[in-house]
Amino acid sequence: MPIALSDLLSEKHVIPAVRSRKAPNAIREIIQLLADNGKIARPDEFLEQVLAREQAHPSLVENGVVFPHARTDLVSEIVVGLGRSLPGIPFGQAKDRAHLIFVIGVPERLVNDYLVCIGTLVRLIRNDATRSDLMRAETPRQVIDLLVGAIGE
Repeated sequence: MPIALSDLLSEKHVIPAVRSRKAPNAIREIIQLLADNGKIARPDEFLEQVLAREQAHPSLVENGVVFPHARTDLVSEIVVGLGRSLPGIPFGQAKDRAHLIFVIGVPERLVNDYLVCIGTLVRLIRNDATRSDLMRAETPRQVIDLLVGAIGE
């Protein structure tokens, strides 16, 4: 059965105001939140994998949104963490500012489900109203409610 994006989203995995001002530190902050909530057993190794992928193939910032990720056996299910930065954090070679940072961990065996997940997220964030609403949300619960509502699952 295909995975529903709404099943992957949790307010426990949202940082409404990322403290970090540099991309690697922001990714670390989101990964640590996922680890603190039992989603990643070895966060330092996962961080290394995400950063290695970013070094080899930098994630593109589109509409202020970026999706750093890793395909790895360090997670047993797809995990999604979201950090928001109102001022934005420079990402990639162009140093475009990302305001919404979705860190995703994908088990090797679930690559097809990952493609569905990322496709849905990309479709959502292309909507100007959805992005604006996400930037104005005051709590992690509101962020998740907005995403799930926009998905329509």
